[in-house]
Amino acid sequence: MIAGNGYSLVKIWYALLRTFYTKANTRFMKKIYQYCLLILSLVSSQVLANSAEQQPLASKSLMLDVLSLDADTLIAAGERGHIIRSSDGVNWQQQEVPTQSTITKLFFIDENIGWAVGHDSLILKTQDGGITWQLQNFKPDLQRPLFDVYFVDENQGIAVGAYGFMYRTTNGGDTWQREHHLELLNEDDQYYLEDLKQEDPEFYQEEIASILPHFNSLTMHQGVLYLAGEVGLMAKSNDFGRNWQLMDEIYIGSFFDIKATNNNVLIAAGLRGNLFYRAAEQANWQRADVDSIALLNNIVTTDTGRLFVLGNAGVILSSDDGQQFTLTTQADGKALMAGVWFKNQLVVASENGMKILDL
Repeated sequence: MIAGNGYSLVKIWYALLRTFYTKANTRFMKKIYQYCLLILSLVSSQVLANSAEQQPLASKSLMLDVLSLDADTLIAAGERGHIIRSSDGVNWQQQEVPTQSTITKLFFIDENIGWAVGHDSLILKTQDGGITWQLQNFKPDLQRPLFDVYFVDENQGIAVGAYGFMYRTTNGGDTWQREHHLELLNEDDQYYLEDLKQEDPEFYQEEIASILPHFNSLTMHQGVLYLAGEVGLMAKSNDFGRNWQLMDEIYIGSFFDIKATNNNVLIAAGLRGNLFYRAAEQANWQRADVDSIALLNNIVTTDTGRLFVLGNAGVILSSDDGQQFTLTTQADGKALMAGVWFKNQLVVASENGMKILDL
């Protein structure tokens, strides 16, 4: 039976085939390699399609994202391809999902149509509110996890992830095209690539795939798309990511989320308790005074204007204006990965599953 450990075996076979290819010194042997690789790609896709497992305690496992589809429905996702739904945040039902790859992010354009992204360059789509899912992209051999996805309508979307990986679709995800945005590099790296392109075009292509930082989070505010990532990356785009402009560097560590509040305050959260805000009338970012060095994972806005920042070690930072924050810590000390304000409660995806926080 291939499912389960079969996916690991597929990865091993990919590695063996690469080794074989480097030693293949005839056109015939390389042609055999290409056929084997094609067959193995088909097998790996089948492994993915057949590997979903129903687990009674799925809602107690590592969950990485949660959002509300409407006033009465929650959906969450996490490790092993788990996607679960709930009407109360307490009782969860696992859905049929064609993957065991970890799912990192969900995005819905309405209560029915949505996408999920994750490890192995995974992209899934649903058209019935997350009850059933269809595979749109799966490329484990790239070893590029995707960390966020954003759509402006049913057709136009972007998925981003490790090492500057960016996909774009203009047809609802039926096809995805990879994009490279070298304008997101600093000037020194851009000059380096320009020289390399002239000296060694083949190595230049390899460098493009590894020199860009990780892209961690996307958000749209007042028609502007914002991107946050590794090594202090923050950028904005006025044309839905076709062209990017680097924002002023305010911190050299990673940012894991960026959001706008109801009162137009832009918030960026990252490593070691680093939290920054920029009010609408301000040109510069300000560092929030936070009594914590926990990694900050997710920013949650509410319909009442209240704001929560969730972090590792059970850290919760709450604010009414996005500038002054109060620290509380959950007793179990487990990492809080993402949250949503639902029926006047904070429902959280965490290291040990779904929970409603007592605030």
